[in-house]
Amino acid sequence: MADEALTIRAATEADEAVLRELWEEFEQEVPWELEEPETWADEWRDTLDDIRTGGVFLAENGDGAVGVARIEAPVRGRAHVQLVHVRPQARRHGVAKSLVRECVQHAREQGARFVSLEVLKSNELGVAVWRRLGFEEYSYAMASKVDALAERLVDRPRGAYRATTHVQSDDEVSVGRAIAQFLPRLEQPDVRSGGSWIRIADSVFEQDRDSHGRFARELSDRLGAVTVALAQEGEVVRFRLYERGRMVDEYLSVPTWYGVLPKGDELALEANPTLVARLTGADRDQVRRVARTAPVPDELPPAGELYEQIASLMGLEP
Repeated sequence: MADEALTIRAATEADEAVLRELWEEFEQEVPWELEEPETWADEWRDTLDDIRTGGVFLAENGDGAVGVARIEAPVRGRAHVQLVHVRPQARRHGVAKSLVRECVQHAREQGARFVSLEVLKSNELGVAVWRRLGFEEYSYAMASKVDALAERLVDRPRGAYRATTHVQSDDEVSVGRAIAQFLPRLEQPDVRSGGSWIRIADSVFEQDRDSHGRFARELSDRLGAVTVALAQEGEVVRFRLYERGRMVDEYLSVPTWYGVLPKGDELALEANPTLVARLTGADRDQVRRVARTAPVPDELPPAGELYEQIASLMGLEP
């Protein structure tokens, strides 16, 4: 198709048949799964409104109509593009750009200061095209299946809370001294030795997450040892890994469980398989497989089961 053969003109009510044909092609190509399919009667009502107050444009060549674009009249300075569709045989010849140019000129004449549009996240090609033309994300449209959302909104008991601290040492005397010096005082510390780890449990850790982490850090600092603070916090699992008093890795099975985080902070709460393997002797691939994160607890094993799986891969007694 030669570019010079292309013409762009404003559509009229007499173009209903070809406008419907182009719209039905668009609907087949980019199906909208979140709503019941729109009927042509509904679409035609909106199209008529834009013919009369906004702008509807047809791209034509010697073979007839090859594309369409529809833009609404500006509202508070913003005109919204509702539809841009080019038939496959006419693509990559600047047809879409010509249609959008006509829409933008029309919107400018009507006093618009901004032009907006919507594009499905799954339409990667479309997203790339609009970005190249200078469109930027300014909001997010979000959706959820009703049944899944209803299930997640059910109030549930907070679930179990258990916390253990593990010291990579066989020196029970030194560990005992460190426990005795820790503030706040532990109530009834349960200290067990097994293999290369000493396990300490106490109700103080279950009542205060900060105390749990501080205790593991102090033990690591005093003894120059690797320590792990492992906890089941209701529906999520957390571990903090310390080396010589410094926290070197932190994991939370649902990073946003306690509130929305910047993406970088979310990623920081993923387990570091290399570090975990080096400091605990765990298999790196197993760490990657077991210590996964997810946006909701339902996408992971139950918290109690995950807690025990993580303890097992590190060689810890739950």
